[in-house]
Amino acid sequence: MNPSRILLHLALPCAVLAGTWLMIPSIAAWPLALAGLRLYGAWGLLALAAVIALSFRRGRIVFALLTLAAALAAHGWLLANGLGNAPARAVHLMLGLCVPLNLALLCAMRERGTFNLHGLRRIGVLAIEAALTAWLAYGAGHTLLAQLYAPLFDPALFATPLPHTVLVACMLAIAICLGCWIVRRSPLDLAFAGATAAVALALHRTSVANAFAAFVAAGGLLFIVALLQDSFRMAFRDELTGLPSRRDLNERMMALGRHYVIAMLDVDHFKKFNDSYGHDVGDQVLKMVAAKMAGVGGGGHAFRYGGEEFTVLFAGRDIEHALPHLEAVRGAIERHQLALRSLDRPAKAKTGRRQRGASRAAQSVSVTISIGVAASNDKLATPEDVLKAADKALYRAKRGGRNQVSR
Repeated sequence: MNPSRILLHLALPCAVLAGTWLMIPSIAAWPLALAGLRLYGAWGLLALAAVIALSFRRGRIVFALLTLAAALAAHGWLLANGLGNAPARAVHLMLGLCVPLNLALLCAMRERGTFNLHGLRRIGVLAIEAALTAWLAYGAGHTLLAQLYAPLFDPALFATPLPHTVLVACMLAIAICLGCWIVRRSPLDLAFAGATAAVALALHRTSVANAFAAFVAAGGLLFIVALLQDSFRMAFRDELTGLPSRRDLNERMMALGRHYVIAMLDVDHFKKFNDSYGHDVGDQVLKMVAAKMAGVGGGGHAFRYGGEEFTVLFAGRDIEHALPHLEAVRGAIERHQLALRSLDRPAKAKTGRRQRGASRAAQSVSVTISIGVAASNDKLATPEDVLKAADKALYRAKRGGRNQVSR
C-alpha cells in the first residue's frame, strides 16, 4: 500500500477523532431537546454497532463493543467526579491497560463468531479483568497500584494525566492494530486502531464533562462505518484475487456513456494446469494474473468475471487506445515465472531450503492468457452486446492458437 493510499484511509478515523475533540466543549451547551442524546447517545451508537456486528456475524466487533460498553459503565460509576480517590485511580489505570490491549488482541485474532466457546472465553477474560480492577480498587493492591502509576520517563515530555504504563499500552495497542491493517487491509482493523486511539483520548480527558462518552461514541461510530465498508468489500470485491467482482462490473456497466471498450480474458489451459498442479497452485495463478491485470494502463479497470475469466473495462476509450495496454498485460503474464513448491520437497525446513537453492529452475512455470476485445458502436449499442462480442472475440483468440489478443 503506497503512502498516499495510507493517508487517504487514515483520513476518516482522524477526522472523527478530531471532530470529537473539538465538539466536546459545546456538548454542555446543547439545548434541552438534545439532553437525551448527551446522556444516551454513546449507548445508542454502541447498541446499533452491536446489532450490525451480530447481523454480519462479526464476533470480534461484538466483544470490542462490549469492552467499550464496560469502560463507559465503569467511568460513569467511579470516574465521573475525577481521580480524587484510590478506587477511581485504580479504575482509570485498568481501563487504560485492559481496554487497549483487549482491542489489540481482538484485532489480531481470527474471526471466531460470538455464541460459542470462544465467546465464553472472551467473557471470562473480561470477568477476570473486572475482578483484578476491584482488587486494586478495594483490596490490598495499593502497593501495586502505586508502582503502576510510577513515571517511566520525564513527565514533562507528555502533559497528560495518563500513567506512563497506560501511555505505553495505548501506543503498543495502536501499533498492533495498524500493523494488522497494513497486512490485511481490512477496514475493521483500522476501526480497531481508531477505537483504541479514542479510548486513549477519552482517558486523557477523563475529568472533562461528557468527554469520555463522546470518545466512546466515536469508537462505536468508527466500528459502524467499518462494518458497512467491510460488507461493501465482501459484496463488490473478489475474495481470492482482491479485484472488483462481477457485481461491481455490472454496476459500472450501467453507468457507461456512449464510448467504451470491454475486454474478456481467459487463462489458457487452466483446467489442465489445475489438474496437474492442484487447486492451491491454481489459486496462485489466478492471484498472479489478477495482480498483473490490476496494473493495466490506459484508464482500464480490471474485474474478476468468474472462474479463470477476467474483464477489463475502458470507459470513454476506443479500441485502438485499449489494444496496446491489453497487449502489455498479455506479455507481462507470459514472461512471469511462477515459483512452485516442489512435490517431493522434504518436510524438514533445512533440507527444503537446500533443495530450493539447487532446483530453483525446476520449480517454476509460466502461463498465458487469451484476450477478446470489442468496442461500442452503432451495432453494439449496449454494454451487454459489447460484452458478448468480446466473448466471441475471446473464443476466436483461443481457436487461433491462444496467447493473443483478438478483436
